[in-house]
Amino acid sequence: MGNKDIISKSIFQRLVRDFAIYLFDLPITEVELLDTEKQRIEDRHADLVARVKDTEGQIFILHIEIQNTNDLLMPKRMLRYLADLLLAYPDMSARQYLVYIGKESLRMPSGLQSLQLSYRYQTIDMHTVDAQTLLSQDSPDAWVLAILSDFKELPARQVVHDILARLVQRLNEEPPRLREYVSMLEILATNRDLNLNIREELEMLTIEFEKLPTYQMGMEKGIEKGIEKGIEKGIEKGIEKGIEKGIEKGMEEGAHGQALAIAARLLAKGMEPVQVAVLTDLPLAEVQMLKTPPNA
Repeated sequence: MGNKDIISKSIFQRLVRDFAIYLFDLPITEVELLDTEKQRIEDRHADLVARVKDTEGQIFILHIEIQNTNDLLMPKRMLRYLADLLLAYPDMSARQYLVYIGKESLRMPSGLQSLQLSYRYQTIDMHTVDAQTLLSQDSPDAWVLAILSDFKELPARQVVHDILARLVQRLNEEPPRLREYVSMLEILATNRDLNLNIREELEMLTIEFEKLPTYQMGMEKGIEKGIEKGIEKGIEKGIEKGIEKGIEKGMEEGAHGQALAIAARLLAKGMEPVQVAVLTDLPLAEVQMLKTPPNA
């Protein structure tokens, strides 16, 4: 799942927890990643192994594989992984899950049956998980997992933008958490093979706001008004410093003007004042005044 050396441990711990809760219906409360370097578990794209604890206090090993192709040898590989885990942690039980995200229909068996053994693990086919089911959850964790699910007829870029917009609205005032969720989204998107750069798509959200006609008008009028005020103040004081300060203040007023223009447009589209305040960095009281003018 990407380069594990440069991805924080906390992100992988969160991914294990999210898979367990939202896909496997396991009420996990504690997650401790396990070192698999000394075992034969391969360093594959999506290999998560952790010691976990559920709400009933039970502790067990959770092994998650994300697979984007139909590998008919998968049951044998999973069995080998299980044997390695049980040898490394002989006093603990293990639960294994295969999460399939390939484009083709799932054709892999979920176990082995022979005279010597009867072995099974649980397979989650993400084709059967509707993205809207995860997006309807009031949880950034569920939104991020939606990147692996079925988009139905929606274009991948539209779904990615929806997820990013939700994350930005919810976590705009918490940059560290926002960065963590965007990193999680990048990891999962790599496995989904969407051919989209998540960071670039995030930047496009800002660019799209800047393309709004009201944004452009607000910027132009604000800068024009600001420069005029700056020049007036500079002339009044008769010194170059006054002109510079005036223009600087004018530019600030221009930025404020553009934010007001965007806020008015978003309110007109039906967005709630609180969401508009988060997106535009305007005080909530000022946004509410735009929605309900004082003379109304």
